[in-house]
Amino acid sequence: MSVKRLNHAVLYVRDVDRSVKFYEDALGFKVVSSFPGAAFLQVPESKNDHDLGLFEVGAGAADNQAGKGTVGLYHLAWEVETLGELEQVAQRLTSMGALVGASDHGTTKALYAHDPDGIEFEVSWLVPADRIDAATLEARATTKRLDLSAEMARYGRDTPGLRTVAYA
Repeated sequence: MSVKRLNHAVLYVRDVDRSVKFYEDALGFKVVSSFPGAAFLQVPESKNDHDLGLFEVGAGAADNQAGKGTVGLYHLAWEVETLGELEQVAQRLTSMGALVGASDHGTTKALYAHDPDGIEFEVSWLVPADRIDAATLEARATTKRLDLSAEMARYGRDTPGLRTVAYA
């Protein structure tokens, strides 16, 4: 027995309404249910009850110190279907002032951003299995700056990523 995939994530946030707006605008989440101080969001076409839960802890909450002297979660990684979608997300996150990095991990092309509370997340595209070669596998051990234009020229703007095909 083994787990198959992440069903949902839950985050503590300072202001649930602010965070809902951010995740709707940045990544296309939609609220499926809520109650005072909490919201449950889903991505389009998801089969999950919800993909993201947000619980409000108030404006006075301290920043997350994970990785700065305490243990804890570093980030969550959301996946897009195509490099064209990754480009759209990069533009949206940039315009929102949320994008903090873009990396090429060989088999994964990734953007990194912070939500309004400074919680880091990743948005990634996975190279399809039939397009992975020895050089791509070797590149997993390194992190390079992501050149999204070059990756779209190499793999195609509309090529479905690895897991997208499996979930269809």
